[in-house]
Amino acid sequence: MFQQHYLMWLAGIILLMVALLSWRDKANPRRVTTGLFWALYGLVFLVGDWTTNLVMQFTDSPEGASRTLHIIVGVVVVIMALIAGSGGVKLGRYHQRSSEEKQASAVRLRNKLFLPALAIPVITVIGVLAFNHIPGLQESVFGPGNHSTLVTLFSMMVGCLVGWLVALKMTHEKPIQSMQETRRLLDAIGWAFILPQILATLGLLFTSAGVGTAISHLTETYLAVDNRFIAVAVYAIGMAVLTMIMGNAFAAFPIVTAGVGIPVLILQHGGNPAVMAAIGMFSGYCGTLMTPMAANFNIVPAALLELPDRNAVIKAQVPTGVLLLIVNIFLLYFLMFL
Repeated sequence: MFQQHYLMWLAGIILLMVALLSWRDKANPRRVTTGLFWALYGLVFLVGDWTTNLVMQFTDSPEGASRTLHIIVGVVVVIMALIAGSGGVKLGRYHQRSSEEKQASAVRLRNKLFLPALAIPVITVIGVLAFNHIPGLQESVFGPGNHSTLVTLFSMMVGCLVGWLVALKMTHEKPIQSMQETRRLLDAIGWAFILPQILATLGLLFTSAGVGTAISHLTETYLAVDNRFIAVAVYAIGMAVLTMIMGNAFAAFPIVTAGVGIPVLILQHGGNPAVMAAIGMFSGYCGTLMTPMAANFNIVPAALLELPDRNAVIKAQVPTGVLLLIVNIFLLYFLMFL
């Protein structure tokens, strides 16, 4: 049966291959540290039950093995942070075509260039529909139980493989060149590539540490939240600011809502929770437009488009983000208390 950790292992293997190519790239002035960074990241994806069983041979209990493994992964993340913080991830040479060859290929392929990218969402949708509507298919592939998340991930993986094969067929490139392009994109994005995982963990830590309670205490003590408009503005701006810090509105939402939304806007002012949730999330998305921490939205596109300024996307979106945030404040104020 197909299991989710197989996808993690696949990602880990790809990252280890990127690390190997980095170590072999003599044109990269930091090839040792660049390769080490991606190798450590790849090893994190390979962690699973088998590593727990391995560590158990040196500990007294499963809990001790799990704790030891968590400490090891934490040390790995710290080492990665030190490598990235000291400028250890640099660009190298990726055996790319010349500008003239790229232009000739673009003229030859024209709009067919979109086929590999379009194959991914199309195959993903087909896969999800097939697993949900063909009797017995999901259980035969994944086993008994609810596998809604795994169905989507598996279908996307198949879509990526199909898109990859289509791209190889169209461009007449060797498979190793796709790994070189993977390495080029990862090196261009750099440390920002690992932000989604780090920020998801940060959200859990903030919630466990009671940051929402601390925010509630600060706002009620030092801000005039008895004033309805100020309370609304604090909530909306707080969602945007915390999203800018964490890079993820979904991580910021439970913290700000627990600290300001529920105790102040709903319980104190009698606001509509549905309106608060909808516009509150939209306010968080305004922060997403204005932060490099939202790497998937703002840093990755700049790298993919090979823009000279990696913050160009953010600079273009700041006016929209600020204007939308102001509009959201007034929408909350006028719609939440109808």
